[in-house]
Amino acid sequence: MMKNTKIHSFPWGHERRFNAYSNYFKTLFGGRVQKLSIDAGFTCPNRDGTLGTGGCTFCNNDAFSPSYCTPDISITEQIEKGISFHSKRYRKSVAYLAYFQSYTNTYAALDELKKKYEEALRYPGVTGLIIGTRPDCISDELLDHLAYLGSDHYLAVEYGLESCYDRTLERVNRGHGFASSVAALEKTAAKGINTGAHFIFGLPGESREDMMNEAGIISDLPLKTVKFHQLQIIAGTKMEEEYRSNPEDFDLFTWEEYRDFLVEFLEKLNPGIIVERFTGESSPHLIRDRGWGRLRSEEMVRLFEKRLEELNTWQGRLYTPSQKKIRDKSL
Repeated sequence: MMKNTKIHSFPWGHERRFNAYSNYFKTLFGGRVQKLSIDAGFTCPNRDGTLGTGGCTFCNNDAFSPSYCTPDISITEQIEKGISFHSKRYRKSVAYLAYFQSYTNTYAALDELKKKYEEALRYPGVTGLIIGTRPDCISDELLDHLAYLGSDHYLAVEYGLESCYDRTLERVNRGHGFASSVAALEKTAAKGINTGAHFIFGLPGESREDMMNEAGIISDLPLKTVKFHQLQIIAGTKMEEEYRSNPEDFDLFTWEEYRDFLVEFLEKLNPGIIVERFTGESSPHLIRDRGWGRLRSEEMVRLFEKRLEELNTWQGRLYTPSQKKIRDKSL
């Protein structure tokens, strides 16, 4: 353990020991910004038969979609319900971001996409968009339009990458390889659009060493933000069937294992990448693995930060820039 000398400042301008998403938005907007999830009724090329059917083996959108988020009502109505839902818990939001979250939110004709995005931006108080999608569902024409929208609004594209390893992506029926992920991020960042990515730790076939090595790979990507999730076995997924048949194929983290893994991972991660979240949280009735009891995301972040302080370490402490830089230094 390092000598516990208090660190008063970090490159990201606040005293938390990682480059935190909430602090980034407070600096950018002057206060709390609330994301409002939207289900715009899109599907996915991995579900409609274009690439495959059934989707990714771990995927069940019901596991993370809030109750107000349903394609049965308009985008405007979902925003209204979302503001009402969040106002009971967070009363000091200074702005809202429309988060197109469910399925693949660039998977439609450009004219249809424009209508949906612009409907969200017309709502009073909505200052930008976050668009969740796949790296193989983006086009130059769409990126040009998103760059145009981003000239007057906050705009980010979040890609579900999940893993840096092709063998893993094939095993979970992702439908694309890691080269597609890198290409999409590079093209998006080159347009001046904020980029985000999701990764899952604990996917079958990956060792802890494999996962730890992703810190260096991710650090070289042109990423503004990142989300990390622990693997959860969710009801109604193909992975649930695999877990029931061959549980020995899964090396799921306990909370303490995951906490300590993340500490070591974060030490190696580029300090310029903003970390939005460290854990996933699903409805308890949908979780089919042993889970982490009653721990909620906020409590896990608190415990994780406590561990960073105990060890007197922080994001990027052991980060070494690679010789082959993919990352755009302007981000």
